[in-house]
Amino acid sequence: MLPRLLERYRGEVHAKLRSELGLENPHQVPNLTKIVVNVGLGEATQNQKLLDKAAEELAAITGQKPVIRRAKKSIANFKVREGQPIGATVTLRGNRMWEFFDRLVNVALPRVRDFRGTSPKAFDGRGNYTLGIREQIIFPEVDYDKVEKITGMNVTICTTAHRDDHAKALLTHLGVPFRR
Repeated sequence: MLPRLLERYRGEVHAKLRSELGLENPHQVPNLTKIVVNVGLGEATQNQKLLDKAAEELAAITGQKPVIRRAKKSIANFKVREGQPIGATVTLRGNRMWEFFDRLVNVALPRVRDFRGTSPKAFDGRGNYTLGIREQIIFPEVDYDKVEKITGMNVTICTTAHRDDHAKALLTHLGVPFRR
């Protein structure tokens, strides 16, 4: 069974983008390639259980087991040693990516307190968009009573677009609420 948002993309968004951007080749129309969800926990150097709990919550949110990220080099000021676990990341592709993106746009983002839209300036110049989320509790999969520490996360949405304006048009048609 296809995800709801993927059906919408194939049914109406693809054609709208092709005419709006003036693209002759249908393969030039931008599409989502992957979504990377990253949680960094500097406090994990003192308390390993925080990272385990954050990885557990990330797995519940994304539906996929996260990879534990380790420090690349030692930094004495931050009390970090090389090889020490400091974060968790998940790369979503295919149907899981579309399902997560649908839940992010339609369920999680509207639950943010005082939400006025996402920043239209968070593109990297190559058609990718990074969104910072301050609280993991905006996702309905996270049980608020079992949360030990509020952690934030970065969500990077990678597209096939080569320009930021094409990527912004794609994300707008898929329902990302940009600030005016």
